[in-house]
Amino acid sequence: MSIYHGDLFKRKSTGGKKNPYRGKRKYEMGRPPILAKIGDENKTKKIRVRGGGFKIRVVQAAYANVAVEKDKVVKAKILDVIDNPANREFARMKVITKGAIIKTEVGNAIVTSKPGTDGVINAKLVSAG
Repeated sequence: MSIYHGDLFKRKSTGGKKNPYRGKRKYEMGRPPILAKIGDENKTKKIRVRGGGFKIRVVQAAYANVAVEKDKVVKAKILDVIDNPANREFARMKVITKGAIIKTEVGNAIVTSKPGTDGVINAKLVSAG
């Protein structure tokens, strides 16, 4: 079963049904999410996207680039996912997304990059400790 992002089979704003004037197209296809989790080492997956470019997805993450000061960045080990505002189940499942609060060796940090697109986890220090 594929993931479809087209709107040919949705209803109109009035509630009526749309008559699809064509079939599905490849550019309307989606992909299942690859949820970045805490692991022993950094593992990434390279995916070709429309237009011939690539997205690098994080499969497992052990380290994050944490901005400690304005000009200082430290590579810190990820210890835990404290909170994830994207989905409360993600915090329980230890899934890292943009906006997630992670516990590192340096302290608590908020993730500023998109692990499913950038292929790396960048974070900003929230509280030292």
